[in-house]
Amino acid sequence: MLSKVLSAAIAGVNAHLVDVEVDIASKGLPHFSIVGLPDTTVKESKDRVRAALKNIGFSFPLKQITVNMAPADLKKEGSAFDLPIAVGILASEGAIPKEKLKNFLITGELSLDGSLKPTRGCLSMAIAAAKAGLDGLILPYENAGEASVVSGIKIYGLKRLTDVIEFFTDGASFAPCVTDVSRVMAESSVYEEDFTDVKGQEHAKRALEVAAAGGHNILMIGPPGAGKTMLAKRTASILPPMTFDEAIETTSIHSVAGVLKTDVPILARRPFRSPHHTISDIALIGGGQAPRPGEVSLSHNGVLFLDELPEFKRNVLEVLRQPIENAEVTISRAAASVNFPASFMLIAAMNPCPCGYSGDSRRPCICSPSQTHRYRSRVSGPLLDRIDIHVDVPNVPYKELSASTCGESSAQIRERVNKARQRQTERFKEHFKKDKIYSNGQMRTRHIKKYCTLTPEAQRIFDMAMERLGLSARAYSRILKVSRTIADLDCADTITPRHISEAIQYRTLDRVTL
Repeated sequence: MLSKVLSAAIAGVNAHLVDVEVDIASKGLPHFSIVGLPDTTVKESKDRVRAALKNIGFSFPLKQITVNMAPADLKKEGSAFDLPIAVGILASEGAIPKEKLKNFLITGELSLDGSLKPTRGCLSMAIAAAKAGLDGLILPYENAGEASVVSGIKIYGLKRLTDVIEFFTDGASFAPCVTDVSRVMAESSVYEEDFTDVKGQEHAKRALEVAAAGGHNILMIGPPGAGKTMLAKRTASILPPMTFDEAIETTSIHSVAGVLKTDVPILARRPFRSPHHTISDIALIGGGQAPRPGEVSLSHNGVLFLDELPEFKRNVLEVLRQPIENAEVTISRAAASVNFPASFMLIAAMNPCPCGYSGDSRRPCICSPSQTHRYRSRVSGPLLDRIDIHVDVPNVPYKELSASTCGESSAQIRERVNKARQRQTERFKEHFKKDKIYSNGQMRTRHIKKYCTLTPEAQRIFDMAMERLGLSARAYSRILKVSRTIADLDCADTITPRHISEAIQYRTLDRVTL
């Protein structure tokens, strides 16, 4: 007897529908084979399926069982095919009506006692099932929350294989999982960290506000304990609120990577990722034998914070150049290539020298000029070229630390950031479809020429700064982009001397005097 069950395979962050065909022949010696480019985990599913069916009281057929997964040229990975294989065997043996399987996508891992375990990528599968016009998705109970945020398809979260059998024989007793997306988005969008916790550092907070308003990457330079990490952790709270589409895309990546918590149906807060400097290039960028998203993709639509930037391995930092430039990561293998989205705001932090106290008035620096030069040279020019803002973060004086007054809240700063982003959205609406530009930090040369108009006085100040401060050529376009963002925060159409002067301050490492 032949039966067909619909399931899905994950490639990158997208799900592709897979036909799981189960044929059971009574002639010949008992045999159980799986074909259709399965990986080791899928091949092992026959043992899990056999034990699960036996332990729920089903007499496993001692016949020739052949499972084919089509399309055969698509790699099948993971344990999510356990449940569809088991359902296919039950349907072939007449325990489940075959005609009821046509409009349902089924996925899930089986435990040996017949219970269902959660799997990766269920949100992507729900999106694929909805696009295919299917009636419903059968999956483990723990994955029902994330899948139910997709509209246009019914989600049934079940706990045991016996529940699946009962569903297809008496489906009226099971209700689909429903999630109030607007309520979850509102409840989950509150950030724990707030800028009111930060004492002093007004110059650094202003730089982070400018960076958030224009989508600029930023490098903070300061001694240990100055508050660089504290500032970075709070930057996500001043970025514009996540849209539903951004939340779905971000949640899909975390689901595919297997790091989405079962009690979080959708990620409404912008992610903040802070990998240790010992991280490998594959862990940062993504990859592996079965390509998984790396830290740059997990920080998609959020913040990637690299503390102690010069301590990262050179090859690790160099792989950042593609995602910063293209907002995506391409992982190429012999069989196929997959793309992971990676549009993030980069925040990096470093000490001014190996000991960390160069320029500190309270503690002497013990580093020689050559040691300081070698330390800073660990960060390559091409990477620095992609960082728009360099800001000094000095130690906070005791009087400011002990003061009872609090600074601005994240909500107040975010309000100004939102207004600046709205101006940029209106400015780049004609470029979004073609160039994928929605913020000043993404402007290219032709956009800079068109939108970064300086007043005559501002142009004179800019010319003087380029000559006297010895600013590098790469600083030229960066200063113009940052000054455009500062003007947007002031709701100004042209760049004035005040805007260009503030932008010049944010190019510390490009000055010849250093």
